[in-house]
Amino acid sequence: MNSLNGKIDAAAREQGFALVGFARLRELPRESFYGEWLAQGRAGEMAYLAREPERRFDPRRLDPSLRSVISLGYPYQAPRVPEFDWQRELRGRIASYALGPDYHGYVLDKARAVAAAIGQFRPDCRTRVYVDTGPVFEREWAREAGTGWFGKNTNILNRERGSYVFLAEVFTDLELEGNEMPYGDYCGTCRRCLDLCPTQALAEGYLMEPRLCISYLTIELRGAIPVELRPRLGNWIFGCDICQDVCPWNDGTEGTTSDELAPSLPELMRLNEEEFRLRFRGSAIKRTKRRGLLRNAAVALGNSANRDAVPILADVLESEPEPIVRAHAGWALGRLGGPAARRVLEKRRIVEEDASVRGELAEALASNCG
Repeated sequence: MNSLNGKIDAAAREQGFALVGFARLRELPRESFYGEWLAQGRAGEMAYLAREPERRFDPRRLDPSLRSVISLGYPYQAPRVPEFDWQRELRGRIASYALGPDYHGYVLDKARAVAAAIGQFRPDCRTRVYVDTGPVFEREWAREAGTGWFGKNTNILNRERGSYVFLAEVFTDLELEGNEMPYGDYCGTCRRCLDLCPTQALAEGYLMEPRLCISYLTIELRGAIPVELRPRLGNWIFGCDICQDVCPWNDGTEGTTSDELAPSLPELMRLNEEEFRLRFRGSAIKRTKRRGLLRNAAVALGNSANRDAVPILADVLESEPEPIVRAHAGWALGRLGGPAARRVLEKRRIVEEDASVRGELAEALASNCG
């Protein structure tokens, strides 16, 4: 590592980045794959992925002066989930990365501090910084820079850090020394992530179908969750960690337990807009909005097989202003079944004004065996 690379590496590690790599910019050979991926509709409701896709293949299209990238990985803990019976206690699950402040803010600040340090080493240099906020193929540049390899779970994996890292990039017009040796692939014959994904979103060839991914369904998808996929969500209400939790390269990375990973579903269902904003202010969870989180919580209640959830869902049908939440609450009642759930569904179907909700209530009644 030359002198300038070494100084940048030291500055990045001072900011807490555990992975630091360098690559010279080139046009990534992903245009054909990405074009086909978009044409197949795999972006789902993530329309931003289709806007000016050519900018993603070469950062020099964003700024012709750019020459190199510093790829950074900021580690985060994946606390153990406390031992509990989620179905009896009616508790949901959120992905570990969503604990605490939204990483988009504080990791971006740390990456900007690295860019500022580069400016001290070379005062006339140009930099551009990204943390999951721009048209950048982050994982591709992380691999190019030698920080890890594409795992079968489609995350960047590192033998020392596993996959529990947030990626960041500092692009610069400096001609930095790039990584000369590829990291290598250490997934071997392991198939844990493919075999244990509840929705079978992962496929051979290091591929993912985003529209089946629980993270997509609980965060990016704004409309109704496909009925056939709802039972497979279990109690996940924001994101999913399964393909990382089961990865052998993440063994031993867990920290302490955290109750925040398993919030009370009834408590969430009672949140109004103001309470939601206050509780999740500064959190990544706010991205799904109140209606999205309560939609997901309703599905989890339906998957609980615990009829103690019936009165909670009945209250939702009675007073919830968001049709999408009422619709999923109706589905949940049908899944729980029983006379009490049927009475609630029959009563609400008579007075419900929204057509989509009435449809869900009718389907729920049809599936309720009494």
